Amino acid sequence: MSYSGRRDSIKIGSIGGREYRLGSIVGKETEPTLDEVHEQMRRRPSRADVQKEALRRKSVSNRQVTGASQITTRQSIIPICLVTTLFFLWGFAYGLLDVLNAHFQTTLGVTKAQGAGLSGAYFGAYFLGPLTYSGWIVRRFGYRWTFITGLIIYGIGTLMFWPSGVKRSFGGFVGSMFIVGSGLSTLETAANPFIATCGPPRYSELRLNLSQSFQAIGTVVAPLLAARVFFANVGSTDLSTVQWTYLGIAAFVFLLAVVFYFASIPEVTDSDMADGEEQGASYDTGYADKPLYKQYILFWGVAAQFCYVGSQVAIANFFINYVEDVKPGSTQARGADLLALAQGLFAIGRFVAAFAMKFVQPRLVLWLFMTMIIIFTACAMGVHGDSGIATLSIVLFWESCIFPTIFTLSLRGLGRHTKRGASFLVSSVCGGAVFPPVLGLVADRRDTAIGMAVPLAGFIVSWSFPMYLNLFKAKELDGYLKSKVGIDASPEAAMEQGDSPVDETGEKRFEEIKY
Repeated sequence: MSYSGRRDSIKIGSIGGREYRLGSIVGKETEPTLDEVHEQMRRRPSRADVQKEALRRKSVSNRQVTGASQITTRQSIIPICLVTTLFFLWGFAYGLLDVLNAHFQTTLGVTKAQGAGLSGAYFGAYFLGPLTYSGWIVRRFGYRWTFITGLIIYGIGTLMFWPSGVKRSFGGFVGSMFIVGSGLSTLETAANPFIATCGPPRYSELRLNLSQSFQAIGTVVAPLLAARVFFANVGSTDLSTVQWTYLGIAAFVFLLAVVFYFASIPEVTDSDMADGEEQGASYDTGYADKPLYKQYILFWGVAAQFCYVGSQVAIANFFINYVEDVKPGSTQARGADLLALAQGLFAIGRFVAAFAMKFVQPRLVLWLFMTMIIIFTACAMGVHGDSGIATLSIVLFWESCIFPTIFTLSLRGLGRHTKRGASFLVSSVCGGAVFPPVLGLVADRRDTAIGMAVPLAGFIVSWSFPMYLNLFKAKELDGYLKSKVGIDASPEAAMEQGDSPVDETGEKRFEEIKY
């Protein structure tokens, strides 16, 4: 059964004689029809052609079959390594966010609930960007230009920290953090689906978990530097360290934008994803082209991601406060050190999960890690002292693989709706703007340990997603692990999958690649 979809849209205005319509912004007009995909599958470019096109710095139509869904792991290593630097970048920004929260409570005299406003601004931008401008950019111009745009927005946001520090304006810092979040949400709108789709489908979960492991490393490095270098004197009211820190980040970000302009970035379009899904359907993946509103697993994944990210951010934001509450006499510097240790466990967990997915189905890994999160979070509410701190630290270990695994499993089977589906998943990160203020209110009235009931409730909702997948979608998800798409580059392998090595004119469609 197929669904081509209509091209109707609502006109919202015109600039310079060019019409702009609502359908094109939300994504419908930038998606290919199934007929367009089938027409191009007969003349799919070779993998060698994909590599040549990746060096051209131009935008690519989302309706064009570029052949990038066929690239092998070997061919995808360099672009994936480059994009992985972005994961480290926003892991570093996220790690600084937790320490900035506690630092501003001291230097600017804000409450715990007000301090959570930083998270509200940072993650609130995730609701706006992916569903509007950043989602449109990735579908209209492709991954390269979305990376560059995100880096520029991020750089502007970090520069805004300087005047905010001069004016000692907490509102200014919140506004600057919103711009930073806008840039990072734009990067995530492109980076997460790029890593998930750049290479053989069978390794999608493993790739994203491995790449995001470097994000976790960034979250370890950031609080350590913050505690030892940037904010070593937590009793000081001097905010110049905040200004210089973000000025340095801005310089690095703008340099990275230049690197991405010249880098080799293969463009995996929605047409490529539909092409890949059609080829992989013979492995019992259960793929059938459906309209986006009937992609129920996607929207369940969005809800699970919203609750999980909100809970994760709430715990990270108030980890230092938790240390001070359960072990009186602890300083913020001590809490920052312990947070870095917990984030270290988070990073280790990502590598462990990525390794496990080489041998165990990702759906089972997700279920196990999610179950352990619930158990240890509940224990952290009733245990105090060093035991409580250790228990909450272990929660971060089990949190490690949840986001990337929910993300990739939710994208399975979307085909030509992949980029729009990814935008919804990235927008669900805005849960980080909802849960921390609620936990902050509970912590102000009671204590942070009792407040852990807030993330616990979110984790329980998220847990329903892997339970459903393991009970009702195991066969289809395991089919992707058998897929040979992108595994064997030979013409013979293509023929085994039902694809002719020549097109209707007799020209070669595949090039044999030997390593």
